[in-house]
Amino acid sequence: QAQLVESGGGLAQAGGSLRLSCTGSGGKFGSYAMGWFRQAPGKEREFVAALGWASGITIYEDSVKGRFTVSRDDAETALYLQMNGLKPEDTAVYYCAGSDRITWPLQKGESYYNTWGRGTQVTVSE
Repeated sequence: QAQLVESGGGLAQAGGSLRLSCTGSGGKFGSYAMGWFRQAPGKEREFVAALGWASGITIYEDSVKGRFTVSRDDAETALYLQMNGLKPEDTAVYYCAGSDRITWPLQKGESYYNTWGRGTQVTVSE
Protein backbone atom coordinates (compact mmCIF):
# COMPACT_ATOMS: atom_id res chain seq x y z
CA GLN A 1 0.00 0.00 0.00
CA ALA A 2 1.21 3.47 -0.84
CA GLN A 3 1.82 5.90 1.96
CA LEU A 4 -0.71 8.73 1.92
CA VAL A 5 0.23 12.35 2.54
CA GLU A 6 -2.30 15.13 3.09
CA SER A 7 -1.65 18.81 2.40
CA GLY A 8 -3.56 22.05 2.06
CA GLY A 9 -4.74 22.50 5.61
CA GLY A 10 -4.44 25.78 7.42
CA LEU A 11 -6.41 28.63 8.90
CA ALA A 12 -9.56 29.99 7.27
CA GLN A 13 -12.31 32.37 8.29
CA ALA A 14 -15.90 31.26 8.55
CA GLY A 15 -17.41 31.29 5.08
CA GLY A 16 -14.04 30.78 3.46
CA SER A 17 -12.58 27.92 1.46
CA LEU A 18 -9.72 25.47 1.59
CA ARG A 19 -8.68 22.67 -0.73
CA LEU A 20 -7.07 19.58 0.73
CA SER A 21 -4.94 17.24 -1.34
CA CYS A 22 -3.88 13.66 -0.77
CA THR A 23 -1.08 12.02 -2.70
CA GLY A 24 0.51 8.62 -2.48
CA SER A 25 4.17 7.62 -2.40
CA GLY A 26 3.52 4.96 -5.02
CA GLY A 27 2.25 7.32 -7.68
CA LYS A 28 -1.03 6.18 -9.18
CA PHE A 29 -3.51 5.00 -6.57
CA GLY A 30 -4.53 1.37 -6.70
CA SER A 31 -7.44 1.83 -4.35
CA TYR A 32 -11.05 0.80 -4.90
CA ALA A 33 -12.26 3.69 -2.78
CA MET A 34 -10.72 6.76 -1.18
CA GLY A 35 -12.14 8.78 1.65
CA TRP A 36 -11.72 11.76 3.94
CA PHE A 37 -12.23 11.63 7.69
CA ARG A 38 -11.78 14.26 10.39
CA GLN A 39 -11.20 14.38 14.11
CA ALA A 40 -12.03 17.42 16.19
CA PRO A 41 -10.45 17.97 19.61
CA GLY A 42 -12.03 15.70 22.20
CA LYS A 43 -14.14 13.87 19.64
CA GLU A 44 -13.93 10.61 17.76
CA ARG A 45 -12.80 10.52 14.18
CA GLU A 46 -15.75 10.80 11.80
CA PHE A 47 -16.46 10.19 8.15
CA VAL A 48 -16.55 13.20 5.82
CA ALA A 49 -16.67 11.97 2.22
CA ALA A 50 -15.69 9.08 -0.03
CA LEU A 51 -15.11 8.47 -3.72
CA GLY A 52 -15.34 5.25 -5.69
CA TRP A 53 -12.06 5.40 -7.57
CA ALA A 54 -13.22 3.82 -10.82
CA SER A 55 -16.91 4.70 -10.66
CA GLY A 56 -16.52 8.29 -9.55
CA ILE A 57 -19.49 7.84 -7.25
CA THR A 58 -19.33 10.02 -4.13
CA ILE A 59 -20.95 10.00 -0.72
CA TYR A 60 -20.91 12.66 2.00
CA GLU A 61 -21.62 13.10 5.65
CA ASP A 62 -24.81 15.11 6.03
CA SER A 63 -23.22 18.18 7.64
CA VAL A 64 -20.89 18.79 4.67
CA LYS A 65 -23.31 18.07 1.81
CA GLY A 66 -23.50 21.01 -0.55
CA ARG A 67 -20.34 22.58 0.91
CA PHE A 68 -17.59 19.98 0.37
CA THR A 69 -16.67 18.18 -2.84
CA VAL A 70 -14.43 15.14 -3.11
CA SER A 71 -12.69 14.49 -6.42
CA ARG A 72 -9.59 13.01 -7.99
CA ASP A 73 -7.27 14.09 -10.77
CA ASP A 74 -7.37 12.46 -14.21
CA ALA A 75 -3.96 10.88 -13.67
CA GLU A 76 -5.36 9.11 -10.60
CA THR A 77 -2.48 10.26 -8.45
CA ALA A 78 -4.29 12.67 -6.15
CA LEU A 79 -7.47 12.94 -4.13
CA TYR A 80 -8.95 16.32 -3.28
CA LEU A 81 -11.44 17.76 -0.84
CA GLN A 82 -12.73 21.19 -1.82
CA MET A 83 -14.23 22.80 1.26
CA ASN A 84 -16.44 25.87 0.78
CA GLY A 85 -18.61 27.70 3.23
CA LEU A 86 -16.39 26.66 6.11
CA LYS A 87 -17.77 26.79 9.63
CA PRO A 88 -15.97 26.81 12.98
CA GLU A 89 -17.34 23.31 13.61
CA ASP A 90 -15.32 22.09 10.61
CA THR A 91 -12.16 22.63 12.67
CA ALA A 92 -10.40 19.28 12.89
CA VAL A 93 -7.48 17.21 11.71
CA TYR A 94 -8.44 15.84 8.30
CA TYR A 95 -7.25 12.41 7.22
CA CYS A 96 -7.08 10.78 3.81
CA ALA A 97 -7.77 7.05 3.66
CA GLY A 98 -7.83 4.36 1.02
CA SER A 99 -9.21 0.86 0.66
CA ASP A 100 -8.46 -1.90 -1.83
CA ARG A 101 -11.47 -3.95 -0.72
CA ILE A 102 -14.23 -4.25 -3.26
CA THR A 103 -17.62 -3.62 -1.73
CA TRP A 104 -20.90 -1.90 -2.51
CA PRO A 105 -22.17 0.54 -1.47
CA LEU A 106 -19.25 2.78 -0.57
CA GLN A 107 -18.38 2.48 3.08
CA LYS A 108 -18.33 5.17 5.75
CA GLY A 109 -16.81 3.08 8.51
CA GLU A 110 -13.16 3.47 9.45
CA SER A 111 -12.55 -0.27 9.53
CA TYR A 112 -13.12 -0.53 5.78
CA TYR A 113 -10.13 1.68 5.00
CA ASN A 114 -6.70 0.06 5.33
CA THR A 115 -4.32 2.87 4.38
CA TRP A 116 -4.21 6.20 6.20
CA GLY A 117 -2.35 9.47 6.05
CA ARG A 118 -1.12 11.35 9.10
CA GLY A 119 -3.57 14.19 8.74
CA THR A 120 -3.58 17.92 8.12
CA GLN A 121 -4.97 20.52 10.49
CA VAL A 122 -7.87 22.72 9.41
CA THR A 123 -8.83 25.59 11.69
CA VAL A 124 -11.83 27.80 10.99
CA SER A 125 -12.20 31.03 12.93
CA GLU A 126 -15.39 33.01 13.55
